[in-house]
Amino acid sequence: MPDFRIVEPELLDTLPATDSAAIRSRRDLVRVNAIMGQHRMMAAALAAAPADVPLVDLGGGDGRFFLSVARRLKSEPRELLIADRQTILQPATLEQFTKLGWRVRPLPGDIFETIPTIPAGAVITANLFLHHFENEALSRFLAMTAARAGLFIACEPRRSSFALFAAKQLRWIGANAVTRHDAVVSVRAGFNGRELTALWPQTGWTCREGPRFAFTHMFVAHKNAV
Repeated sequence: MPDFRIVEPELLDTLPATDSAAIRSRRDLVRVNAIMGQHRMMAAALAAAPADVPLVDLGGGDGRFFLSVARRLKSEPRELLIADRQTILQPATLEQFTKLGWRVRPLPGDIFETIPTIPAGAVITANLFLHHFENEALSRFLAMTAARAGLFIACEPRRSSFALFAAKQLRWIGANAVTRHDAVVSVRAGFNGRELTALWPQTGWTCREGPRFAFTHMFVAHKNAV
């Protein structure tokens, strides 16, 4: 496994939201997230987050990932904005959020145009999203996010030989060709060490970064009290 990131296009990003292969791949991702334990890790990291500020999930897609997170949180119902270039939040998913008492709305558009509209001091999350960016764009993305966040939490692919081996086995859980291709691409573009900390603004923040279990790389940045 190379010491550097290799960022390549993922097939799911190129397909229309209504494409049958894309729909199937998004279903696959629900299972992949469960295998990786992303829901549990994100919920644990959010457990102590302030309840009086909105949550914003960047690249949140159809919202099913964060619905699983919301079900694990024991805090009061929250306001959640799901930022994604496509509006694919389904009525059935929105209904499940409503049953939990959560107030959810999509925030569609290009992410670099969306971030400046996020309420200041928000709790911002990203799941399997940062690895899509080359380092130059990622540095810009993180700087813009830091300008709006009070707390930022990211769960990303861990770049390792074992994670790459596991990504190549997804056919055994019935994943389609899009998911199998994108899983390998994701691991090669993933993170290890303190690569995200190095790109995050260095002043006024406390950052924690490192591997979680076998497949996940987690980054948490908390703004220091003034």
